Amino acid sequence: MNLVIALLPALGWGLNPLLISKIGGKPVNQTLGTGVGALIVGIIVQLMYTPHVNATTFILSALSGAFWVLGQIGQYTAYGRMGVSSTMPISTGVQLVGTSVIGVLMFGEWGGVTAKLVGFAAIILMIIGVAMTAVTDNSDSRAGLASGLTVLLPTTVGYWIYSALPKAVSASGVAIFFPQMLGMCLAALLYALIAGGPAAFKQRTSWLNAFAGMIFGVSALAYIFSAKDNGVATAYVITQLSVVISTLGGMLVLHEHKTKRELRLTLIGLVLIVAGSVMTAFLG
Repeated sequence: MNLVIALLPALGWGLNPLLISKIGGKPVNQTLGTGVGALIVGIIVQLMYTPHVNATTFILSALSGAFWVLGQIGQYTAYGRMGVSSTMPISTGVQLVGTSVIGVLMFGEWGGVTAKLVGFAAIILMIIGVAMTAVTDNSDSRAGLASGLTVLLPTTVGYWIYSALPKAVSASGVAIFFPQMLGMCLAALLYALIAGGPAAFKQRTSWLNAFAGMIFGVSALAYIFSAKDNGVATAYVITQLSVVISTLGGMLVLHEHKTKRELRLTLIGLVLIVAGSVMTAFLG
């Protein structure tokens, strides 16, 4: 049963980009739907467990969720410009590198010389992996890649802050779950009002994408329980299968084309990204 719980986040987060792309809509529709769906799960969890947090923890957790939306906007925009199979390994790799560096610099993780050497070797592996997945042979693909990276890379700071803020509070994952989902929804609503106006709330794709938001919420909740039952390192490592699922799914389900050379480099890059993340997971 523990293994099933551990696999749920990987499956949910891996399939989510495919579902979002299949449902369609603009990034504003996808973001709005995701925020609403995540809040629905957050409310259910709050009613079931009724955890209590102080005001500071609540605010920091809500801010964490709001910054997640920034990263998600960049990711959704990149799907349309460079495809899921190119976006996900790059996005995941950059997230892992950034959160690892923040953990070392701000929270004193990777204590000791050996841990730091292994950790920074892992970062190098992930950077090489990201670079390999970004290789394109077609001029149109290169233009799409460049366009996608201009929005994907700067907005990834939102994911970094989303991961870092909960480390600054002393509360369980279930306790901060609802405020995080609330922050996501409020930020998504604000973005929808600014970018799409009232029309975004009337479009069918906005509400269909709420299913993707609920899948994200359930996956995030499953990760909390997996970390408790299996240990943080094991739970985290298994979630990295999500990038493999989404990348291969982009090619197989969404029919995103890659040349033989691009496919070979992408697969090698995925292995390096996952290997690097596995190395960092056991450093503490």
